[in-house]
Amino acid sequence: MKRIVSLLALAAFALHMDAAFAQTLKTVKERGSLACGVSQGIYGFSAADSKGEWSGFDVDFCRAIAAAIFDDASKVRFIPLSPAERFARLQSGEIDLLSRNSTWTMSRETDLNLSFAAVTYYDGQGFLVRNARNVTSALELEGAKVCVQEGTTTELNLADFFRANTMTYEPIVVASATDARSAYESGRCDVLTSDVSQLYGERLKLANPEDHVVLPDVISKEPLGPAVRQGDSQWFNIVRWTHFAMINAEELGVSSKTIGEAVKSKNPDVRRLVGSDGSYGERLGLTRDWVVRAVGLVGNYGEVYERNLGTHSKLTIPRGLNQLWTKNGIQYAPPIR
Repeated sequence: MKRIVSLLALAAFALHMDAAFAQTLKTVKERGSLACGVSQGIYGFSAADSKGEWSGFDVDFCRAIAAAIFDDASKVRFIPLSPAERFARLQSGEIDLLSRNSTWTMSRETDLNLSFAAVTYYDGQGFLVRNARNVTSALELEGAKVCVQEGTTTELNLADFFRANTMTYEPIVVASATDARSAYESGRCDVLTSDVSQLYGERLKLANPEDHVVLPDVISKEPLGPAVRQGDSQWFNIVRWTHFAMINAEELGVSSKTIGEAVKSKNPDVRRLVGSDGSYGERLGLTRDWVVRAVGLVGNYGEVYERNLGTHSKLTIPRGLNQLWTKNGIQYAPPIR
């Protein structure tokens, strides 16, 4: 009996604390826009053009959430952040959501009181080298000078890789992705290391991209995804289920082009997804048609991927692990029901 009372008391306390922090959606609505933390410029993920217009995979995720809330994907303020400052700015409340190619790790949740809502992109760390170096494997990089960005998991992975393979290297630690690319291009280092997806983008920015190659080695697991502050389960669920909804939409064949037909579908899974049956959006604090808004204005997961990273982009990164589970990938979303 005492144990039951204790568990009930703990649950009541948790609900009280959650209610105390459950303000993010209210704040966003009152402000009239979503404050989204992004990178300072990673091609394909989040980058601004000469007119200050943002685009990218992570950018579109923020727009999908804005669309779900406001029925307007443009109601987002993008805040570029360095790796060193990104988590502190989320903790302080300056941003509502961090959508900045950040790796989900245990310590970032336990030590920083943050929660990663989902894995939007499965990545891994790799190496970019000059063709002239004539290497085909990272195991041939003995004694290399390696440019690496500070304040990232990349530094630790780099040290672990060389130590595990009893190889020496000289780290050239720089503050930003731009600095790392500049140092590599100027010859300060022989190798540039980062997430493989980022290396594809950095390669395109070099004077002669064809003179450089991303090695096939992937030396780490980098599950990338959006992070939020702990203590607001409503906001956590909105961010998490927006991603799941975009995955489920692709799996069910619902896209920005077919969303009108989907609303009239007789398929029970589609009807629940688009709000024709059930009140799933309202349970999140949104509207019944929240997925119609997100997918209709931004697209399903596949559309967002191909537009920014895949076949319709300059990067043309194969989907690989980010393909749907039904197509030999590992992107898999729980059902809406």
